[in-house]
Amino acid sequence: MFKRLLVANRGEVAVRIARTARELSIVPVGIASQADLGAGWLAGMEEVVCVGGPSARESYLQAERIVQAAVQSGCSALHPGWGFLAENSRFAALCEQHGVTFVGPTPGVMRLMGLKTPAKGAMRRAGLSVIPGSEGLLSGVDEALEKAGGIGYPVILKADAGGGGRGMRRCSDARELSEAFAAATAEAEAAFGDGRLYLERYLEGGRHIEVQVLADRFGKAVHLFERECSIQRNHQKLLEESPSPALSREERAQLGASAARAAAAIGSRGAGTIEFLRDPEGRMFFMEMNARLQVEHPVTEAITGIDIVKVQLEIAANERLGLEQTRLAPRGHAIECRINAEDPANGFRPSPGKLATFEIPRDKGPGSVRVDTHLAAGGSVPPYYDSLIAKVIAHAPTRTGAIETMLRALASARIEGVATTIPLFLEVLVSEEFRSGEYDTSRIPGWDAAPAAHSGATKIAGKARG
Repeated sequence: MFKRLLVANRGEVAVRIARTARELSIVPVGIASQADLGAGWLAGMEEVVCVGGPSARESYLQAERIVQAAVQSGCSALHPGWGFLAENSRFAALCEQHGVTFVGPTPGVMRLMGLKTPAKGAMRRAGLSVIPGSEGLLSGVDEALEKAGGIGYPVILKADAGGGGRGMRRCSDARELSEAFAAATAEAEAAFGDGRLYLERYLEGGRHIEVQVLADRFGKAVHLFERECSIQRNHQKLLEESPSPALSREERAQLGASAARAAAAIGSRGAGTIEFLRDPEGRMFFMEMNARLQVEHPVTEAITGIDIVKVQLEIAANERLGLEQTRLAPRGHAIECRINAEDPANGFRPSPGKLATFEIPRDKGPGSVRVDTHLAAGGSVPPYYDSLIAKVIAHAPTRTGAIETMLRALASARIEGVATTIPLFLEVLVSEEFRSGEYDTSRIPGWDAAPAAHSGATKIAGKARG
């Protein structure tokens, strides 16, 4: 196992990785921008290297500086977390060139999965169904119109190098497609340095379901079941749960097995997530693979008891995957809410600032509550980075128990100094649509239906605090 690990990220994920590293007697070394120097979350690092100015472009996206930090601090391995350079194949190759083990897939697999059209082709060959669409990249708006005419509207334009909803445009007819093509190209070019697009049939009423997979260097792969990720805003996930209320036991086993086979077929290594869209008829279509640790990984950890970061580090250290699929089974139900410093009542406007109060109770049964965060009262949320300030994970023997546990924890939370998305989650959790399990990606249950009222959250909060 490694002796020293560079944690090449910031905030909550850096704290998460460092915690497991210490449990394995690995010394965690952190990096920080000038804006993050002195932040409380760096206290868990044995050493901290400043890698540049306050913006991500000046610091956390500086691949050469980060690899240099690993080498100079004596780290034999580097964990990228998520975001920033976590799926940058050039960064992974740079680590390997300098004798630093990249905790993740090979650069080749990253390149294959990082571009959506090659990834779809590879997964089609691995036996997965893909959403009907263009076979390759679009040469221009004329080809897009031709393909859409054959597929049928609505369609969606997507950036080949994309993610997080950038470079995406839903088009209901030829006029909208003609108008959206240039804008989607420009947005993709600005976000990823690659404006190339492809086109897919837009599936109305679909559900976003992903499968957690683990694979070692010796060709063995297992799955850790699925996560339901259909509650989203602008293609950004807000709430995840597992198991998915949409799948039967047989569907769960079949989906997981096909995902594990596909991961092995492409030579995946470490942790990855294969994402599917389930149409209203129950058909599952491959969308993309994220070859890294996911923000929502604690949901899977809650129902399996497996430390995914620990397994990542073991695989990176050339150890064999010790998990057997036949011995894995989901236990109970887990829900995760991403608490962001945003104002949902004001168009989700970012709300950076200093936390005067930061309390999220962990004793609000009937289940258990886990809080993953890098902040405490007195800490600050800078304006330069992602607005995630905490993840709250509720686990209970039943889905109803997990909902009630989450509801009580969030209703009793006290966060002052910044606006948060907690009011949104309180509305979601009490909505009949969410409680029934009959929801999809088309809207946020309990919120989009009546955005002006939102009285349920106030009532629930009042009961819990009283």
